[in-house]
Amino acid sequence: MEEIIITSKFIAYNTIEELPVEIQDLFKQATAAQKNAYAPYSKFRVGVALTLDNGKIILGTNQENAAYPSGLCAERVALFQAASNFPESKILKMVITATSENSNSNLPIPPCGACRQSIAEYEIKQDSPIEIYFMGEIGRIYKSESLKNLLPLIFNKKLL
Repeated sequence: MEEIIITSKFIAYNTIEELPVEIQDLFKQATAAQKNAYAPYSKFRVGVALTLDNGKIILGTNQENAAYPSGLCAERVALFQAASNFPESKILKMVITATSENSNSNLPIPPCGACRQSIAEYEIKQDSPIEIYFMGEIGRIYKSESLKNLLPLIFNKKLL
């Protein structure tokens, strides 16, 4: 038997003002995009902004549906939009922000499992990491240099 220890490294920022200006701007855009979320059931609105290597910024919001789980998370909305409209471009950065009408979102809100797998797919496809920043409505911001910090044992095509 062997014990395997896997560690993850994140950078934590206490305020949005500590972030590079470029990332602050992405958070402003992601927060503004939250208003377009369709979240009548969960009352949990998520906004995402992606930066592509061609300079484009892609926004995404969660889109719910009464026939769960037919909706889509904001992360996948943005990823699929980027891949559909700019298939040759690499995704460099992703920022995620969330707010809830039911409670204060003061903890960093990471992507769900399905979104982690989708982000992993794009990191593998483009053969380069995607920086991921995430926060709640207020509070600390976490930065991960790659999805591998959030999903260290990635399921990928090599395993099929």
